[in-house]
Amino acid sequence: MTKRGILAVPAAMALATAVLAGCSGGGGGSGSHSGSSASSTADRPGPAPTESNPPGDIPDNQVYVSYRPSGAGFTLKVPEGWARSSAQATTAFSDKLNKIQIAYATTSAAPTVQSVEAHVVPALKKQARHFSLEKVTTVSRKGGQAVRVTYQADSAPNPVTGKAVRDSVETYIFFHNGHQATLTLSGPTNADNVDPWRIVSDSLRWQ
Repeated sequence: MTKRGILAVPAAMALATAVLAGCSGGGGGSGSHSGSSASSTADRPGPAPTESNPPGDIPDNQVYVSYRPSGAGFTLKVPEGWARSSAQATTAFSDKLNKIQIAYATTSAAPTVQSVEAHVVPALKKQARHFSLEKVTTVSRKGGQAVRVTYQADSAPNPVTGKAVRDSVETYIFFHNGHQATLTLSGPTNADNVDPWRIVSDSLRWQ
């Protein structure tokens, strides 16, 4: 299976994290990405087709290891052996067609469904390729409550084939004592990654 390029969706989520933290009066945040560099959705061709049996399933025997971003104040389990990259307050782990991104910021108020709908969703819509919102809800995880955004978007085109993959994306925004952690999980639509994504989203612990 050929690796594709870095996803545009998590980059957009880093921008959305900064937007939400800024609207809450945050003093710090993840790496910024200018919305002016993104073309409008109307200028792009249609969404990437969804394959009936897409690659991207994470193996059931995948091993997870603890990761603690420097200065972030929390730990998280991530799949062992995945490629890691970092930029400012954002770290990404990727393998083939799947990606996990964690960004952190300081902010004065916890996110709500309403604040995420007002600030994060519009930022995603501008940045993500063929963004299609599913829902914004409050969910409970072992590390506490989070606002979860579920949506679909196209990946960045593969640098070799030029083809994009239609991704399903889950974004969790956690808050604790003035600190915000934004976890984004993305992989091909119809891939069976429910259990791996639950393991990762359940693993966040504030220190």
